[in-house]
Amino acid sequence: MTDGAGQRVLDLLDKAIGLQTPLVRKNITRARRRNPEATPEQVIRNLEKMYVSALTGTGAAVGGTAAAPGVGTAVAVALSAGEFLGSLELSALFALSVAEVHGVNIDDLERRRTIVMGIMLGGSGSATIGKVAERTGQHWGRQVVAKVPAATLKQINKVLGKHFITKYGTKQGIIVLGRVAPFGIGAVIGGGANAALAVLAVKASRRAFGPAPEKWTIAGELAS
Repeated sequence: MTDGAGQRVLDLLDKAIGLQTPLVRKNITRARRRNPEATPEQVIRNLEKMYVSALTGTGAAVGGTAAAPGVGTAVAVALSAGEFLGSLELSALFALSVAEVHGVNIDDLERRRTIVMGIMLGGSGSATIGKVAERTGQHWGRQVVAKVPAATLKQINKVLGKHFITKYGTKQGIIVLGRVAPFGIGAVIGGGANAALAVLAVKASRRAFGPAPEKWTIAGELAS
C-alpha cells in the first residue's frame, strides 16, 4: 500500500523520529536520575514502564474526550489523528532509547526507521527483517546497525513500511471507531488498545537487543 494516505503515515513516522532523536539521551538521563545507582537493565525496565504508562494514558485521555457528550465524530477522529503522532513519538523515543542503553548508536535515518518500525510491528517486524536480510539468530537490533548493508536496509524498510501502513493506517480506523463510543467506554477502549500495543513493543525490543549490558557505555561513560 503506497497511496497518499499510506505515505502520510510514513511521513508522520519520519517526523516523530526526527523530533525524538535529539531527546534520546535526555530521556535516559531522566530515567537514571531517579536512581543514580541503577544498572542498564534497571533503566531499561524503567523506560519500559514509563512507555507503557504514557502510551496507555494518552489513549485513555483521547478516548474519554472523544466519547464525551457533545463531541462530534469529526472532532473525535481529529483527536485520534493527533494522538497517533503522539503515540509515534513515544514509541520512537522508547525504541531509540533502549538501543542507546545497549550501546547501539544509530546515526543513520534509514536504520532508525528499521529499529522503530521493527519494534512497533512486534513479532512480524522481527520475522520480516530476518527474512529480507537473510540473517538468522537473535538480537536483530544489533545486526541492523553493524552488519546489514544500506541497499538491503532499504529493501527491509520498504517491506516494513507496507506492514506498518496496514497496522497503523487502516487498522487505526478500528481504534478510532472504538473511541467514538458512549462516554466512559471510549476511555477504556482507547487505553486498552494502546496498552496492548505498548506491551507488544516492549517484548519486541527485548527480542531485538537481548539482555542489557552490564556496564554503561553511553557518551563514553563506563560503570566502575
